[in-house]
Amino acid sequence: MASRTEELNKILRGLQTGTPDIEASALISEDGLMIASALPQHYEEIRVAGMSSTLLSLGLRAATELERGQVEQVLIRGQNGYVVMVTAAPGTMLLTLTTKEAKLGLIFLDMSRAVEAIKRVL
Repeated sequence: MASRTEELNKILRGLQTGTPDIEASALISEDGLMIASALPQHYEEIRVAGMSSTLLSLGLRAATELERGQVEQVLIRGQNGYVVMVTAAPGTMLLTLTTKEAKLGLIFLDMSRAVEAIKRVL
């Protein structure tokens, strides 16, 4: 029987193989710990987790200050693509890095399917 980490890594790998525009993905705790990842080798997991936690923290603060309610997603658009974070389960965020050509509607759909699978494992 596979461990929870193996199951989560399998979900992340499936997200990437099923969606060519997703280049990398990770499941990160709100406090900046890497739970599972499918990141290219040149990315440092600790740095990615830390930056993601900081982005989430800023998003939470902005949403509170601006009366926008609970944070459901954090989206960054850069020259080379998108960084998309969505709530996966209480205390966790699913992070994906996409190409600049990515269709965000499809990305959000595939991420929501991955989130359902992640919830079953957690």
